[in-house]
Amino acid sequence: MAGHHFKKYAKSIPHLVWPASALRDTEKQAADSVGVTLYELMQRAGQAAFDVSCHHYPDARHWLILCGAGNNGGDGYVVARLCHAAGIRVTLLAQESSKPLPEEANLARQAWFDVGGISLPWQAPWPESIDLVIDGLSGIGLTDAPRDDMASLIALINAHPAPVIALDIPSGLLAETGATPGAVVEATHCVTFIALKPGLLTGKARDVVGQLHYAGLGLSSWLQQHPPSIMRFDSQNLTDWLKPRRPTSHKGDNGRLVIIGGDSGTAGAIRLTGEASVRSGAGLVRVLTRAENITPLLTARPELMVHELTPESLEDALAWADVIAIGPGLGQQQWGRDALERVKESDKPMLWDADALNLLAISPDKRQNRIITPHPGEAARLLQCSVSQIERDRLLSARELVKQYGGVVVLKGAGTIVASEHDLAIIDVGNAGMGSGGMGDVLSGVIAALLAQQLTLFDAASAGCVAHGSAADVIAEQTGMRGMLASDLFSKLYLFINPDLNT
Repeated sequence: MAGHHFKKYAKSIPHLVWPASALRDTEKQAADSVGVTLYELMQRAGQAAFDVSCHHYPDARHWLILCGAGNNGGDGYVVARLCHAAGIRVTLLAQESSKPLPEEANLARQAWFDVGGISLPWQAPWPESIDLVIDGLSGIGLTDAPRDDMASLIALINAHPAPVIALDIPSGLLAETGATPGAVVEATHCVTFIALKPGLLTGKARDVVGQLHYAGLGLSSWLQQHPPSIMRFDSQNLTDWLKPRRPTSHKGDNGRLVIIGGDSGTAGAIRLTGEASVRSGAGLVRVLTRAENITPLLTARPELMVHELTPESLEDALAWADVIAIGPGLGQQQWGRDALERVKESDKPMLWDADALNLLAISPDKRQNRIITPHPGEAARLLQCSVSQIERDRLLSARELVKQYGGVVVLKGAGTIVASEHDLAIIDVGNAGMGSGGMGDVLSGVIAALLAQQLTLFDAASAGCVAHGSAADVIAEQTGMRGMLASDLFSKLYLFINPDLNT
């Protein structure tokens, strides 16, 4: 499966994600449990970053190392000392601070001085012959925009042609959220230590993290025994959710799904959702839409059962279906409103998307039998805030949507978040080629089909997002991102809806 993954990872990256705030206390506990000091951990971190740097840039003979006034700077001093031992030339610029360095960072700096290393102030001019930049400026403790002096330094880093290796996290990227409230280092590689942080996987992360490397520093097994509340899901997880079918299973075993939407002029949306659901394994799919859409839909996809949406056909379909999906192309006119009002009365598992969410924002309710799949604009309407507030902390936004609307929330975007009352996951697949019309309609069909095959709301949402994004990653690998169509995903979905093909 890993071969289908479009994102660049050097080695296997863990599936557990730790909030940066929890990690500070945990790091000491974990180190004590395996009998290492925090200074030893710092030396291991520096060694891991040095190894990645040498592996990718074996010919870099002059490294510029930038050290902040915290433990991230301490990691930088360790890298500098290892460079010195290897005969690599180092220019080290260090932040001057009125506060003393943390104990471990101070030891690392002293070890650098002990081998004859020197430290220049941040403002010192850069030598001309730099082959590699090491970013040890701010680390995971940053909670706001970098101050002006650091912002100026970050601008110099980003303007320089040399590749950049970030230690733990690119400086300026917030470890808790993936937000970038100010200047941020655009790293070529990032070597993260001990655990994955949410900010490496969502928000602006993909613009600035570069190739992600993970170094557990000997604490991975302890962390696995004390798992946090956040998971990272990718194509490797699909076999957990999607088992091979029993030889005797038939269409009745695979769920009856009704999809409601496609007002005048939006037949395409409901057609994409319908086809996605049959291609994702739903047993029987009934579409309720405008009369003028029936012939085009049946011509395009004869496996669908297509009917005009009327009060009578809706009653019949709601009684017949195991699962309900509503919203793609629904519109916000009386036709769509009436259908949604009737669907609200059902206690069957359901998915709401698109205009169903816009109508929900006007008339909010909370229910536990529903998946909602907002993009940031829809999420902002649902929470009555701005899109920038949603994007500032995507995990918090998803949790807030669960609190207000119940059920399971899929907050779409780069690093989609899936949240329920007790579970939180970051979907670590997908690419910028998916920024085109109809992708969300396809996702709704995939998730609804998995619901119809009796996955729980959270698992259907998670597996659906992974299969959908993974299919898009294969297309991006083969033909590029620009010009990718939502319907292109149908040719690759089978690889991920049937993960046993790849085992």
